[in-house]
Amino acid sequence: MTLEPGAKVRVRDAWPERHAPMHIRTPHYLRGRQGVVARHLGTFANPEAIAFGRVGEPRDLYHVVFDQPSVWGEGAAGDTLMVELFEHWLEEA
Repeated sequence: MTLEPGAKVRVRDAWPERHAPMHIRTPHYLRGRQGVVARHLGTFANPEAIAFGRVGEPRDLYHVVFDQPSVWGEGAAGDTLMVELFEHWLEEA
């Protein structure tokens, strides 16, 4: 899935670390939240696999922008939060 800037996405509301030890690069506070793709940053080996000595399959990495007040419950209208997220954590909103 290649996402274009402006695409509305949702961070998967998944919690695989509850079932086995793993390295997760997706902040807990963003799971289930909607954001907008700002830009594609490139394709990189999946660090969640590399952390355990496995082959890191190529994954697209994106800057995704979130409305700050809806995430943190504070801030002014128009305040945003930009986070780097790998494609396997994103779904179309």
